[in-house]
Amino acid sequence: MYRNIIVEDSGNLRCLKFNVKSNKTNQSCFLKSEPNRLVFNYTKLLFSGMIVNPNPKRILIIGLGGGTMSNTLHQLLPDAEIENIEIDPAVIKVARQYFSFFENDHVTSVVKDGRIYMKRALIKKQKYDWIILDAFNGDYIPEHLMTKEFLEETKALLSESGVVTANTFSVSELYNYESATYQSVFGEFFQVKNRKNENRIILATKGQLPNQEHLKGDLATLHDRLRPFGVNILDVFKSFTKEQDWPENTPVLTDQFSPANLLNQ
Repeated sequence: MYRNIIVEDSGNLRCLKFNVKSNKTNQSCFLKSEPNRLVFNYTKLLFSGMIVNPNPKRILIIGLGGGTMSNTLHQLLPDAEIENIEIDPAVIKVARQYFSFFENDHVTSVVKDGRIYMKRALIKKQKYDWIILDAFNGDYIPEHLMTKEFLEETKALLSESGVVTANTFSVSELYNYESATYQSVFGEFFQVKNRKNENRIILATKGQLPNQEHLKGDLATLHDRLRPFGVNILDVFKSFTKEQDWPENTPVLTDQFSPANLLNQ
């Protein structure tokens, strides 16, 4: 409906792609012989959210892909409520048919623009312990999911111990603007990134950001839980940084001052 969707098999690897220009457009992949083992490094970095909140009860995922994140979280947290929001019904259909994306009483999928869904959730006064923003569309993030107003809505949906992890770019013309926008809403936040790919995870919390030394306490237990899925959470934790690497006077993205306008200047 919104893009070309390709499912490509290469030996043991099956990948979902939104176009055929390069392998960088892979949205989701899994090993057919080890479907539980996560392939993408950025997906592993998203589990940084469990370092801050190891047992979330209610999870919201914006952007489904092949459903890998949802499937893994359900196995880790079988009693958690997981809501997957995807704008394109064809993506959900492909995820079910080719990537074993499953739904039950605890795992649901809704065809809706992520921001519209979140606005309605706010009206209903819903709260989430973990919000995962993973709405890549090939090589960009929809601009209405990057603004100060959107992030304020995201923060308002978090429970008191809630955490948001956003999959974004570590190399982009919008890097500084995006960073400044997150800071304007959440204050200090963690960046989770390493040299293995071009993504970074922004990790922010409803309240004050936890001390990194304090977070070390439960790492060993969490490491054992995540290891069967190919996630080395000890390595993920080493990728945490609070360093501000953007200029102090960087403009903030708003619904009126959009990324598209910036790039057209």
